[in-house]
Amino acid sequence: METSAAEFFHDFRQETLAGAEASSSFQLAAFMEAVATELVETGFVEGFEFCHYRAQRGMRVDGYWFNDEGALDLFVADFDSRSELATLTRTDVDAAFKRLASFFEASVAKNLSKDLEITSPEYGLSRQIADRKGSIRQVNFILVSERAISDRIQSLSDGEIQGIPTTYHIWDISRLQRQRSSRSHKEPLDLDFISMFGSGIPCLPAHLGSDTYQSYLIVMPAEIISGLYEKFGARLLEQNVRTFLQARGKVNQGIRTTILTEPGMFFAYNNGITATAQSVEVEETGSGLKITRILDLQIVNGGQTTASLFHTRRKDKANLANIFVQMKLSVIDSDESENVVPRISEYANTQNRVNAADFFSNHPFHVRMEEFSRRLWAPAQQGAQRETKWFYERARGQYADAQSKLTVGEQKRFKAENPKPQMFTKTDLAKFENTWDEHPKWVNLGAQKNFAKYAHRIGKEWEKGSDGFNEFYFRRAIARGIIFRAAEKLVSSQAWYNGGYRANIVAYSLAVLSEITKRHKTSLDFQRVWNAQGINNTLEQALTVIAKAVNDDITKPTQGISNISEWCKKDACWTRIQAEIPAIEAALSDEFWDELVSADEAATEAKSAKKIQKIDNGIDAQRKVISIPASEWQKIQELLATRRLLTPKEQGILNIAVQMPSKIPTEKQCAVLLETIEKARAEGIPIP
Repeated sequence: METSAAEFFHDFRQETLAGAEASSSFQLAAFMEAVATELVETGFVEGFEFCHYRAQRGMRVDGYWFNDEGALDLFVADFDSRSELATLTRTDVDAAFKRLASFFEASVAKNLSKDLEITSPEYGLSRQIADRKGSIRQVNFILVSERAISDRIQSLSDGEIQGIPTTYHIWDISRLQRQRSSRSHKEPLDLDFISMFGSGIPCLPAHLGSDTYQSYLIVMPAEIISGLYEKFGARLLEQNVRTFLQARGKVNQGIRTTILTEPGMFFAYNNGITATAQSVEVEETGSGLKITRILDLQIVNGGQTTASLFHTRRKDKANLANIFVQMKLSVIDSDESENVVPRISEYANTQNRVNAADFFSNHPFHVRMEEFSRRLWAPAQQGAQRETKWFYERARGQYADAQSKLTVGEQKRFKAENPKPQMFTKTDLAKFENTWDEHPKWVNLGAQKNFAKYAHRIGKEWEKGSDGFNEFYFRRAIARGIIFRAAEKLVSSQAWYNGGYRANIVAYSLAVLSEITKRHKTSLDFQRVWNAQGINNTLEQALTVIAKAVNDDITKPTQGISNISEWCKKDACWTRIQAEIPAIEAALSDEFWDELVSADEAATEAKSAKKIQKIDNGIDAQRKVISIPASEWQKIQELLATRRLLTPKEQGILNIAVQMPSKIPTEKQCAVLLETIEKARAEGIPIP
């Protein structure tokens, strides 16, 4: 049954209240973080920093992000913790955007920062706007509202402030509901090429018959690709490609050189773009078939080509008039898109030098973490009778999808077993792990960039051996998450905390805690945290000491840097904090040191878990092999032998598989058989 706007508002309000209580943050901060997380995960914005400032003279800002495309996203909230869904009128919208625009204009032209507290987030933002005003190509004003927008508001015209182009966007509760309830859990782009560029795009149909999906070959003008990326940014890119681009960098120097020195050869040199869409509209013209409209365009391969065209035009003033890019466009029905689009993306990116599979939600690492999260029960918290689970959302929207077909009673039971505060995503996991593994700078770069770094790191470790990613790893990751969230709550409650930079303080505090234990060849007792599903007073006191020292350090950035958040993204910040560790250690209690376990003890536990996982992997491989009938193994053997793809070792093991059940392959042999199947699939051989 479809949820009404009022019901969605009520549910989202309860989420906000629960989030604020869980992290001891203000309701406004929890509301902005919840909405911003949605916008970041779907590519509408690249990141978000909470920054609340309002002045009597008609200025307000609630958050910001300077993105890699030279644009500034400025957020303003319409939030009053309303208990009932209300209407957002045009007057309200105009007033909110006017206050936000006033803050930007005062920062650019009126030296607003001189009137602000130098350690406050609003000072850092205002100074950064003033310092970067020459390089800001566009400002995106974003109004986030807990109300539903009036039907009378149809569109908002772009504008200009202090010679800088501005755009205006409203994310009300209804738009948020539409995004969450859509099959892909994101708002699809609706591209009308006639209204945007004056004409359709010439194309050739590449599908035959009525039973196949639609596909088209397009020679796309580079100016149109660059224009689309300028307007929509990372929203054009499929989620895994966005992550991949974060890791690889947005400008490929080879592509840039071709654009600048041999534009006429671009079509010949470039591999082109692979894209998908939910639907397309075409029209027959005197010059052939043209695509006039595309719904939900997603680039699944060619992200660097797209970004490089935009950046080279903007930074190098390159002329793209004579450059064209080949595009393969597949039209995938919305019912199939959730499964098919990521697979197209993965297969299209297999030629990349960096292991593209690291970034996909169906990578074995994420699948294994998901399996642990559905199977392992966490001990009941103090005072509670019921054990619960930590729900790992390896693909966006899984938590909601798992409840979509349940009855009311079944939903209640599901939420009792999988409480919403114990749901965590891939970006959460990356944050927990990178913080503890001494990569606080990565964490401060934003959720998507941090995940890209984590995925690349884990991908390389997985290739060396997957046994280390076991139940112990999962429980330790959850314990680290518990500590992370406890630290957030702790920082918010401190008398010295002024309401800003909490994420930076928490990331560096936990990195310091990790560094302290490593210097003394010890480890925190993560099993104790897992068993208690919380932290004790001793660890809480230690975190209080560390967080205060970190706050005192990061709020005094080195000369020449005015924005504390930007300072926290630099290696020099972590280097300077590490120099303070001896003084921090001296302030920690004897009880803290007594509760640490030796590094050898922690290593022994990890080694034992690795052995168990190795056994589990063998059993799982054997189970998969035995589930395939001997007759199917016979077909696989014949297909591979015909193409001469079998090594003598593989041939010998397949000879055993075809004799099942009279002969059963060993666990090691089963692992080889599964690898053989993957090799066959990579060669394009249809394997059942």
